[in-house]
Amino acid sequence: MTKLIVITGVSRGLGLAMTDKFIELGHTVLGCARSSEAVEKLKQKYSEPHNFTCLDVASDEQVKAWATEILANYSAPDLLINNAAITNHLAPLWNINSEEFSEVIDVNIKGTANVIRHFVPAMIAKKSGIIVNFSSGWGRSTSPQVAPYCASKWAIEGLTRSLAQELPRGMAAVPLNPGIIHTDMLEISFGEHAASYTSVKAWVQKAVPFLLKLKPSDNGVPMTVPG
Repeated sequence: MTKLIVITGVSRGLGLAMTDKFIELGHTVLGCARSSEAVEKLKQKYSEPHNFTCLDVASDEQVKAWATEILANYSAPDLLINNAAITNHLAPLWNINSEEFSEVIDVNIKGTANVIRHFVPAMIAKKSGIIVNFSSGWGRSTSPQVAPYCASKWAIEGLTRSLAQELPRGMAAVPLNPGIIHTDMLEISFGEHAASYTSVKAWVQKAVPFLLKLKPSDNGVPMTVPG
């Protein structure tokens, strides 16, 4: 069955890989990203019914306008994936300035909440749909020099499990650890060692089928993409 899938952060990394794979499998993707150049490339590559929009999920106004337009032209999504996230540059917490700390929190936590705020009511109205909020291994454990990122992903775990308790039967909210994948973001944290981890190409082959199989009984269950 063809699914309607909303994905944030589709400009690169996991978001772009998931977009390509879902479309390859015949599903419809409605995505957003901050990079206007990347969004334009996706628009040229994939025509309707797919839809791509340039916006910052940290802006509630921008997300509201996006959701309003999408929901006026499409049904509520079957699968909503909050993937957009950033990490901090490695440093002890006391050396991370207020602006960088705030940006991580704004994108990773507030951005996820903004998308939920404006899409989930339409999903609740039809009492169906799966919400997947990307967490991290650092949403369940910690390491030095990534305190803001850890804080944001631990927050996603709590936010998602609480949301799961609020949803009607027939829906699910799942905090998902994608695993450790060689992306540009991982290079910020791991440097040259990032290349020794799972490639995005290999990851997406397992992740997309896994995402498509999520069901209402998975509601509130912390999950990890199979390695």
